[in-house]
Parts: sequence; C-alpha cells; structure tokens
Amino acid sequence: MLPSHPLHRRLRPSLFAFILTTALLAKAQTPPEPARPSAQFVQTLHAEYERGEYQPHAPRESRWLDEGERYTVLEDSAAKPGAQDLVAYDTATGKRSILVSAEKLIPAGQSSPLRIDGYQWSTDGGQLLIFTNAQRVWRQRTRGDYWVLHLSGGQLTKLGGDAPASTLMFAKFSPDGRSVAYVQANNIYVQDLAGGAIRQLTHDGSSEIINGTTDWVTEEELDLRDAFRWSPDSASIAYWQFDQSGVGEYTLINDTDASYPTAFHYRYPQPGGTNAAVRVGVIGAQGGSTQWIDVPGDARNQYIPRMEWIGDSDELILESLNRLQNTNRVLVASASTGQTRLLFEDKDPAWVNIVDEFQWLSGAGSGTAAHRKTDLLWLSERDGWRHAYLISRATGQSRLITNFDADVIEPVLLDEAHGYFYFLASPGDPIRRYLYRSRLDGTGTPERVTPADEPGTHAYHASPDGKYALHLYSSATHPPSYDLISLDSHRVVRTLVTNDDLMKKDAAIDPEPVEFTETPVSDGARLSTYVVKPPGFDPAKKYPMLVYVYSEPAACQVEDIWRFTHLKAIAREGYVVVSLDNEGTPAPRGRAWRKSIYRQIGLLNSAEQSQAIAAFERSHPFIDTSRVGMWGHSGGGSATLNEMFRYPGQARAAVASSPVPDERLYDSIYQERYMGLPSDNAKGYQDGSPISVADGLAGRLLIIHGSGDDNVHFQGTEMLVNRLIALGKQFDFMDYPNRTHALREGPGTQVHVDTLRFRFLEEHIPPGPQ
Repeated sequence: MLPSHPLHRRLRPSLFAFILTTALLAKAQTPPEPARPSAQFVQTLHAEYERGEYQPHAPRESRWLDEGERYTVLEDSAAKPGAQDLVAYDTATGKRSILVSAEKLIPAGQSSPLRIDGYQWSTDGGQLLIFTNAQRVWRQRTRGDYWVLHLSGGQLTKLGGDAPASTLMFAKFSPDGRSVAYVQANNIYVQDLAGGAIRQLTHDGSSEIINGTTDWVTEEELDLRDAFRWSPDSASIAYWQFDQSGVGEYTLINDTDASYPTAFHYRYPQPGGTNAAVRVGVIGAQGGSTQWIDVPGDARNQYIPRMEWIGDSDELILESLNRLQNTNRVLVASASTGQTRLLFEDKDPAWVNIVDEFQWLSGAGSGTAAHRKTDLLWLSERDGWRHAYLISRATGQSRLITNFDADVIEPVLLDEAHGYFYFLASPGDPIRRYLYRSRLDGTGTPERVTPADEPGTHAYHASPDGKYALHLYSSATHPPSYDLISLDSHRVVRTLVTNDDLMKKDAAIDPEPVEFTETPVSDGARLSTYVVKPPGFDPAKKYPMLVYVYSEPAACQVEDIWRFTHLKAIAREGYVVVSLDNEGTPAPRGRAWRKSIYRQIGLLNSAEQSQAIAAFERSHPFIDTSRVGMWGHSGGGSATLNEMFRYPGQARAAVASSPVPDERLYDSIYQERYMGLPSDNAKGYQDGSPISVADGLAGRLLIIHGSGDDNVHFQGTEMLVNRLIALGKQFDFMDYPNRTHALREGPGTQVHVDTLRFRFLEEHIPPGPQ
C-alpha cells in the first residue's frame, strides 16, 4: 500500500488512469493463441507411436529348416495367452506342426514361459537355443539371457552360471552341438552342454579391452556387433579384439534420474583422432593362448569389418580396410600360424564399400569341403557400376558376372546348382527394387524375375536350396505383404501376411496418392522427388510446402515403399510435402552419382537441395514461395541448418533435430569415409559445417536435440547455440533430457517431438490454400 501523503493523494487519480490504460492496451495487444495441430493430427501420432496401429505385421523370427523343405515362425500360443509357440510349416504343402509349444518353455519353479527374442537350432535340430530378456546395447537389443531346450527330453537349461541377468551376448552352438560360446563382460566363454562346465577363454576383457564384440564406432558405422566365429570342427574360435586405450573419452551427463547428476563415460573417436587398435585371433575351445593373425598395417589405422572361416578349420578370410577406407584388401589367413596372403584388393579414389557376407562357389566334386570353396562373390564399383564378380581363390583374378549398365543393389542367392546369381536391381528406376538374375558364367544380360505388374520395392530371403524365397513387397500405395514364392518362376506358393487393414487406416490419413517425379539441378542431374498433396487439392490455389530432407550418403528418402505416416498426416493438415534425393545419396544410379559428394558434405548436398527447391517451385506454380519450410533429422538436421544459413529467405521456417553443426565432432569412421582426414581436408570440414555459416540465419529456426545422444552429441548443438547467441540471432530450442539420437525414449516422447515440430511450422507457415 502507498503511504498516506498529500503528494501521493494527488497522484492517485493519474496512477489509476495509467494502470487502466496499460491494462486496456495489454488486452488489445494480446497475441492470438499459438497454432495448435488439429486433434486428428495428434490422434494419428498417438495411434502410430503409442498403439502401433500403423505398424505392418510380418512373419515373426522366420528361419529356414532342412535346406528349405520347412520353415519356422513364432506364433501366439492358444494354450498360453501372451506367450509364443515355435511353429514349423512344410514349404511345399503348408502343413503346420508345433515344434516347441509355450508350455515347454516354462523354467522349473516358474509359471510363465520364456519370451523368445531370438532363437537358433543346433546342426542336428535336436536342441534349441533361446534368447530372452533382451536389452539394448546402443542400437540393438543384443544383451540378454540364453537357455537351451533339449527337444528329446524337454530339459530347459539356463546358460551362464551365476552371471548377472541379461549380460550374455551372441551365444551360439558349436557346429557339433556339444557346447555354446558367448560373450560376457567383454570376455569369451564356452559352456559344455553335457555337464554344464564353463570355461573362460579370454581373461583380459575390460572397459578398454573388448573380446568377442566391438567398440562403439565399429558397431555404429561398420554394423559389426557379434565378433566371434566357431570353427567348422568345433575345436577353435576366431574372434575380434579391440583395444580402446588412448581413444578419446566422451561423457554423457544425466541430470534427471537422481538428486545429483550422474556421468556415463565411453570411448568415441573423432575425425583424425586415435582409433581403437583392432586385431583378429584364434583360440582353442578348451582354452590356451591366442594365435594372432598377421594383418599388415597399423592396427589403429585400419578396420577389419568382416571375417569368417573358409569351409574347414585351417583358414580364415577377412577384409582389411585402410583408415581412409579407399582400399579394401581381402586376406586369407592360416589359423595355425597367423600368416596371411593377399587374395584380392579393391580400390576407389573416394571410398570403397565393404562386402557384408562372404559367399562362395563350391566347385562340387573337387575335393574336401575347404577346397570346394573355389570362387568368392564380390561387389565392386571399379567399372562405374556396382557389379558382381567372382574372385578365383587360386589366382585372385576377377570375372564379371553382371554384364549390364546398372547397379547390383543387394545379393540374394548364389545358386550354383542352377547356375544363377540372384540379386536386387532396378535399371533406370532408382526408387524401386526388383529381383534379377544373371548366369554365373557371365554370359548374356541379367534378366528380371519380379513380375512387371508389381511396381515398387521387393525383398527376398531365399531358401538354402534355392527353390523358394520369402518375398516382401510394398509400395507407396501398397502396404507390406509377405508370401512364399518359387524363386525361379516367382510363382506364389502361399500368401503369409497381407496387411490389408492398413489400406483402410491409411485411406483416412492419405490426402492424395503419393506422387514421384524428378527435379532438375544446374549440372543436369535430375533428382528423384516424392510429393504428397493435401485433400481436395486445387492446382489453381497456392499451398505451403514442407521439404523433408536427409541428403547424405547414408540413406535415400525417395523410395517407392510404404512409410511416412506422419508426413501424410502433415499433408492432410494443408501442406504439400516434398522430399528430394540429391547426388551423393546411395541411390542405384552408378558410382559417379554416389561418389560425387566426396570431401564436400554440407556443400554439394545443400546446394543441390536449394537448386531443386527453386526448380520445383518454378515447375509447380501452386507452391506459395512465401510459405516454404524444411525439416530434417540427423544428417537431415545438418542439411536443414545449411539451408537456413547458406540460402537465407528460401525457407521461411525450419526444424533441425539432432544435427551435426560441426563435422569435426562426429565419429571418425563415418566422417573420414566421406570427407577424408581433417589434416588433408581442413577446408572441406570447415566449409561444410553449418556452424561456420550461422551468420546467414534469417528465418525462424527450431533446433531439437536429446541430451543423452551417444551418436550425434549434444555438444555440437550447444556450440551452435552459443554461436547464434554471439551473433545476436533469435531462434527456438528444445532439449529432450537423456533421450538418444532416436528421440523416442520415455512416455509420450515421440508424440511430443512431432507435435512440437508441426506446431512450430504451423505457427510460422500457415497451412491451407490461399
């Protein structure tokens, strides 16, 4: 209260008038309610992320048996609701039989069956190895508990002795079925099944020495996790070892799970920094010393992305990739002496891709199992296309077997019995995938096996005998369907899953049919383009456009495949949604297309995205160029930042989630593969990083990042935030505490993230025609 004073009494009427006037002005100037996504949009997100209503069904954990005469799948148990039966089907007739009922998976003293997260049959089919209680290790659930079911007597035995729950990894039967090997706490163990005795083979496993599995960066960028292999005679185990000492340590801070922050430390090599030393060795299954393989070169400046036994237990084959990843040496190693010889070398001025699986011709009738491995299947871009070759084991000479001007997208089957190599390809149609086959002698032109009346994306899991395949088909308008086919004729033997219910659900979301077109850029390239329009679209009106971007070498966005429910939901709100795949994305368009981005990530891709947006606007006059937005995640988040910083004014507003603002802060394997070493390409790293051009920001920008991101660190976004603050740039920012790169952990997270993105775009880019 004001004190009683004559002067104050005289001022009271004026003060009252001032307060009243201020209140009225404030009321008059109250901003309108912020944009809010429609209830229908939010309901769609809940249905997609929380209830899984748009998740396609698929055969669960299918496996081939008896070379393809039967296959197994997991099915819901009628006798034990919520549990699973392991069911076998006769491939030819479809006859069904329950091999392992849920009741057989109830451990002694318990009332509920084990949940099957994965399984493996012993060679003789008499034992089943069950993976359960699976826990995530970085990206995948590879840590859990293992049990063995003896089918003849029904005994169910847990492996690992007194090891803590969910700490075993990659357990697998020995070929003779007498033992199981596994990894626990970075060491390799073997457990005999007859008596249960456990032998620890390696003893130096620690936070720095990793045996039988891999370090963070190898798992993330080389897709290697399971890092040991039984010898065919069950006497030895070949394994990878990683020494992380000296590798830079990164710390993730958890501020929310306890009263005081906690720290998690792990090794994360950055471009030009120290990598883990990697080597491969062979150790006896009964224990003893390790015979290390003599892989030429510096163990800290090369990678061994793949390794397998060659038919018998005398020799191994492995890939040795140099640090620049432009030379891949295929080595054959003696398991007993560790000596190696060079079989084949693949080089590229930019980078080479590893071959995921060693597939051999057997040379039937030429002697022992080992000597029947005569020719190795190899994929190389040496002639400008990703072609398949056969490499002679005896001479190292290569022979082309896919003689056409197109890429082999993925091998399917090396069918020596019938003289064919089956593979995925799509000549002249980079957004789709079809089954082709070529003759193993290299004569003739590859022929298409997939029927012409099924445009879209196809995938195949062939039976070992080459007679059948599990076939997956989907397109932008066709939800994933699974059927069993006769491989050579593509005749459908039986339909397994249709997902017809998704057609009705999608009809309620999908505003207009998805369209595919091409958009030109300045060098004459035509970029594959995905377009979805809002309901009741009228080309005579002007619509806002949202560009959904990725643009880096790790993935394509424009594919004729069933996906992007959330993008269709955004289109339904009144936007034209567009994606464009620039040069440098991994489309099947030849080597030159893919390698064009070498040493210029952040430059070439952002320039082509900007050119393509402008070209699309010119050729589609219904786009309102004053209402253009962009959204990207991860590498797409980086591309979004580059668009906003390098080409101000083209996009009015944008959302960048989990971006890499400074390329020098990402991991060594990915960034060096596409950019070279920082010491050789310092300018490329600097110029391609969004943070270096942050002063160009002119529009509205929302940056999103999870503070628990182990992949693309929160650190880079914090540095960008500081840079924008120093530049006096206004922006919006959202931190998701402890969420990883996927931004999906915790109740409600995915719905919240997408609602936030859309609310921001809707506020700054009003939806609907004008």
